[in-house]
Amino acid sequence: MRPAAMSFASAVQQAAPSVVNIYSVTSSRQLANPTDKINDLGSGVIMTSNGHILTNYHVVDNAESILVHLQDGRQFNAEVIGLDKVTDLALLKINANNLPTIPQQPDLEPQVGDIVLAIGNPLNFGQTITQGIVSATGKKGLTPGATYSDFIQMDAAINLGNSGGALVNSQGMLVGINTAASPGTNNGVQGIFFAIPYQLAKRIMNKLLEDGEVKRGYLGLEGEAINQVGQPVRSTIESIAGIRLHYVDPLGPAWRSGLKQGDVLLAVNNKQLVSFAELLEIVEHVEPGQTISLTVSRNNQIIKIDVEVGKLEID
Repeated sequence: MRPAAMSFASAVQQAAPSVVNIYSVTSSRQLANPTDKINDLGSGVIMTSNGHILTNYHVVDNAESILVHLQDGRQFNAEVIGLDKVTDLALLKINANNLPTIPQQPDLEPQVGDIVLAIGNPLNFGQTITQGIVSATGKKGLTPGATYSDFIQMDAAINLGNSGGALVNSQGMLVGINTAASPGTNNGVQGIFFAIPYQLAKRIMNKLLEDGEVKRGYLGLEGEAINQVGQPVRSTIESIAGIRLHYVDPLGPAWRSGLKQGDVLLAVNNKQLVSFAELLEIVEHVEPGQTISLTVSRNNQIIKIDVEVGKLEID
């Protein structure tokens, strides 16, 4: 007897009913021929049984109305609860109850090599499943302000209409929200796709539920990690001496507080820094208007500078 072939049917059966089709509609208001036009096509994930749905910012941005099609055939108009351009996430609400929700595991941490399934509505062909593996985690640079966002890289195909759909593991648990193909896909690069990690997406969802927006702290500076002899750190085994600033925004909070190009940041609120990314992550979670203390090396002297954190604005 041959062994049974590997199947992910159970995972799909658990997750697929909670993945919806999303159509954002704009109106053409020509005097002679006013019509409605489907402007963007995407997918979404039902997160709560009373109708909260996560999708991508780029799917619903500037939409005049949003239609949500459930897998059982029902259709609803959706309300936008909040948008976050930095993570390319949007939270919608439909007026329905007892909806199927995506299986969620709060402490789920995807690992490189995990099998994943992407569920969505590519090219409006109807719900489709693609399969791949997690290729990498912690990827940045895909969205505005993207230093603040980590993404999952995988090779499960994401096509037009898949954006906003679910990335699940082999048990059907939500791993992330599908968001993009690599910008190089049109240049012969294939098999590189990205998703927003579940834990990040859930955190953004909670902030949008609470405030309708995500408030991020901002200092207005750029820098790089340096070693004990003042050279840029190129290896993960090198000791970090601090973060040398190579740009300070003249309109930003750091400049107003007296920070200068060439300063070396050693610590934030007495916590030693190990990377520039860590600095951004710390500041991101500080409420705008609060003050933080920076330990700075300048001209071979150690000084303390207090900075009132500003609010990150994304055009």
